[in-house]
Amino acid sequence: MIPFSPPYIDDDVINEVLDSLKSTWITTGPKVKALELEVSKISETEHCLCVNSATSAMMLMLHWFGIGRGDEVIIPSYTYCATALAVIHLGAKAVMVDVTEDFCIDTDKIKAAVTEKTKAIVPVDIAGYPCDYDEIYDLINDPEIKKLFKPSNDVQKKLGRIFIMADSAHSIGAVYKNKKSGSLCDATVFSFHAVKNVTTAEGGAICLNLPAPFDNKELYDWLRLLSLNGQTKDAFTKSQGGNWRYDIVYPGFKINLNDLCAAVGLAQIRKYTDDLLLRRKKIFEYYNSFFSEFDWAQLPPSQNNDKESSYHVYLLRIKEINEQQRDLIIEEINKREVAVNVHFIPLPMLKVFRELNYKIEDHPVSYDNYSREITLPVYPQLSKEDLKMITASVREAYEQAVKK
Repeated sequence: MIPFSPPYIDDDVINEVLDSLKSTWITTGPKVKALELEVSKISETEHCLCVNSATSAMMLMLHWFGIGRGDEVIIPSYTYCATALAVIHLGAKAVMVDVTEDFCIDTDKIKAAVTEKTKAIVPVDIAGYPCDYDEIYDLINDPEIKKLFKPSNDVQKKLGRIFIMADSAHSIGAVYKNKKSGSLCDATVFSFHAVKNVTTAEGGAICLNLPAPFDNKELYDWLRLLSLNGQTKDAFTKSQGGNWRYDIVYPGFKINLNDLCAAVGLAQIRKYTDDLLLRRKKIFEYYNSFFSEFDWAQLPPSQNNDKESSYHVYLLRIKEINEQQRDLIIEEINKREVAVNVHFIPLPMLKVFRELNYKIEDHPVSYDNYSREITLPVYPQLSKEDLKMITASVREAYEQAVKK
C-alpha cells in the first residue's frame, strides 16, 4: 500500500541524530537552539521558541496573553481539535465561526462573533494555505471593534486590541503577499508532528512578531523560562562548571523540546526550501494537471497573486456528492492499496464539542467542504509511479462508487 504520510528520514537525519547521541547531550540544548535559528530564518522572524508540540505552543501563548475563564477566543470550526482544546484548557470559551470555500476562516463571520469578551483570534492555515491576514488585521483595528476590547491585564493593555495568533501547523514555508508564514501575525505556531512538512517526531514552534513597544527578544526569554517550569537556567546552562544555582520565578510548564527530536527537524529544515518544499509543489502540480481534466473534481487552493501554500496535503473535493458517497469512494481507493484521509471532521461534529452545544448546522460551508473532501498524500518520497497509481485509484473509485 502507498502510505499516507511517512516521515522523511534520510542519511542526513540519521547522522544528525547520531551526532546528538554521541555528544551525550540529548535534552534541550544546542540542537534545539540551532533549529530555532533555522525556523527564524525560514519565517523571516527574529525570535522563535521550539517546544514539545503545537498544542503546547498555542496554550503557552494564550496563557502569556492572560486568556482565562470568562474570555472568548474566535477560531474556525474547520480545524483540528487542538485549536479549540488549547483555548478550553485555559478555561476560556472557543467561539467557532464558519469558513469560506477556500477552507480559510470567514472574516465576515469573525466580525459578527466579536464581543467585549473577545481576547484573541486564531486563524488556521488549513493544508498550508494562508488565511486573509490583512482583512483580519483591518477588522481588529477598526475603531468600532477596538472599542469593544476590554483588557484585563498589563499585557493586554499594552497591545490595546485583540491578539492574533496563527495556527500555522501546516504552513511552514507558505507565503502571503510576499511575506513568509511566521511573520504575518503577533505570534505564529508551527507543528513538527510526525506527519508535517518538517518533523521532529513531536514538536512545535512559536514565531514572535509582536509590534512595539513589545520586545520580542525579552518575550522569547520569558517564554523559554515558562516552558521549563519557570526555572531561571536550563539544564545545558546548569551543566557548565560552577553554574548550578537557579531559581523558580513563575509556576511554569514542562513543554520543552529535546535535542534528539530537534536533530530530526534540523536535518530536514536545512534542505526544506530548496528541495523538500519544491518536491511537494511538483506533486501538487501533477495532481492539478490530472484532476483538471475531470468536471467532477474541485481542485484545492494552492497559489494566487497573494498566496502560495506550503503544499502540506491535497484537499480534493468531489462535486455534487454527499458524505456517504465520499466514504464509499474512500473505501474503493483503499481497496486499490492507496491510503487517503479526510482533513478535517468539523469540530461541531465531534462528541466533545457536540456535548458543549456546538452545532454543525451553524457551519454549513465547513460541512459542505468536509462532506465532499478526500485528502491525497503529498510527501517528497512519492515517485511518478506512485502518483500515477494514486490518481488512477481516485478516478476508478469515483467511477465505481458514484457513476456505477
